[in-house]
Amino acid sequence: MSAQILRILRILEVKGRTGLPRSSIYAKISEGKFPKPIFLGGGRSVGWVESEIDEWILEQIKLSRQTQEG
Repeated sequence: MSAQILRILRILEVKGRTGLPRSSIYAKISEGKFPKPIFLGGGRSVGWVESEIDEWILEQIKLSRQTQEG
């Protein structure tokens, strides 16, 4: 059995990877168009699963390419 390394990204990393401002990230979450964060314990600490963000980015690339070709 292979072990998968899971990494949690905080908002600054998510912003850096996606190029989206915080407000757009949360707007897309509420629209169901962006991965939901997970709660990291006490308070309001949240993070995103890195693989889910990577999948979202790949989907945006795919959609962009389809739009450009179509």
